[in-house]
Amino acid sequence: MQETALSALRARFGEAFSVSAAVREAHARDESRLDFHLPDGVLHARSEQDVVDALALARQHGFPVTPFAAGSSLEGQIVPVHGGLSLDVTGMNAVLGIEPGGFQATVQPGVPYPELNRQARRHGLFWAVDPGAEATLGGMASTNASGTGAVRYGTTRDNVLEMRVALMDGRVLRVGSRARKTSAGYDLKHLFIGAEGTLGVITELTVRLWPLPGDLLALRCTFPTVREAAECAVLVMGAALNPERLELMDEPMIAAVNRHLGRTYPEQPTLWIELAAASPAALQDALEVCRALCLDAGAQDVATATAAEERRALWEARHRAYTAMSAQYPGHAQLSTDACVPLHRLPDVLDFTRQRCLDRGLNTSFVGHVGDGNFHVLFHAPPDDHATWAAIHATYDELMQAALAAGGTCTGEHGVGLHKQKYLAQEHAGTLDVMRDLKKLFDPHGLLNPGKILPDPAG
Repeated sequence: MQETALSALRARFGEAFSVSAAVREAHARDESRLDFHLPDGVLHARSEQDVVDALALARQHGFPVTPFAAGSSLEGQIVPVHGGLSLDVTGMNAVLGIEPGGFQATVQPGVPYPELNRQARRHGLFWAVDPGAEATLGGMASTNASGTGAVRYGTTRDNVLEMRVALMDGRVLRVGSRARKTSAGYDLKHLFIGAEGTLGVITELTVRLWPLPGDLLALRCTFPTVREAAECAVLVMGAALNPERLELMDEPMIAAVNRHLGRTYPEQPTLWIELAAASPAALQDALEVCRALCLDAGAQDVATATAAEERRALWEARHRAYTAMSAQYPGHAQLSTDACVPLHRLPDVLDFTRQRCLDRGLNTSFVGHVGDGNFHVLFHAPPDDHATWAAIHATYDELMQAALAAGGTCTGEHGVGLHKQKYLAQEHAGTLDVMRDLKKLFDPHGLLNPGKILPDPAG
């Protein structure tokens, strides 16, 4: 970024624009800690007009712009690999309105989803997409985030009705509709969801809210092997129980959670299942069916949590799994990845990946949103252990190839960012040119979050 650009940003935004070392460093990496690139400056936007004006200055002076919110991404989406401006929208954090009768809310992009839930709860409603981290609604839309609730309520893509998106050419588009369905024209809304800020900057969202579930309970079911747990997940989904959540944790992850949170869960592969029903009697019926399915599938123990505090503790354990495992190995570098496969192929792909990790002596752990075929592998090793990292990357490659061969995808929810570009090229080889054409249409000079999603055509 040239001095003329820095001066123009200072003149327009004053103290909202910063070039201090501490602020720039805070915007130089994401939660993965795998990449570090300093922006030349950081703008704390407060309004849609701030975003529009920042993009106009970028267009005039030719500097790149990388949108930034909570910084909780895991694939490098918010890392400014070409410097330029980090456009921080966390100050755009207002819930602009909740329409209980329409089951929807309108928010700015910097609203953390737990804050939306705090405000929606008084209306008996909630935002159902739950990735665990304190992610913002704009960031979740940009990566099409999902999480534990996706098996019942879908991903972010399924829960965004309408958005406002600022383009590099100065226009602000309204895409989508607040109506529950529309057949009017091309579906531009879904073009921007999951685009990771490479086509435009989301400045406002209207999202779908759901009624809070009635009666709830959770089951914790242990199995002799991960494969048996995954096979049971397939059975549960086929039984029309419509679980609110269906999660898997392997034995190393359970052990890490026990140490980190002071729990005493059996250290075996475990399914965590949440069921909801409109009445206690209906919930009891669902519980009996689910318990029988799990026992028939080889579950060794089925524990039930009905009280709200018990369920809260159980799901805290699931959401804190990544932190718990990281805490066991201070000083290690982490690589957390995800893949998603058709549900009936999940046991095979999980089993294959676990075996390849064992064959190479890798100390890994597995968790998964197994109700929709999505699982995560957490690799770790000392940063200078080059042999282990070579084995990790070889296994990572084999995992991706297995997922694609099974008809799956290289990422179910983390997105592409910096780390999965070669796998995107394999998964969508026949449409990469179309994706590049779209990028050029919306961002002809390549200034919006450059270096993300699309691999370099030159290799």
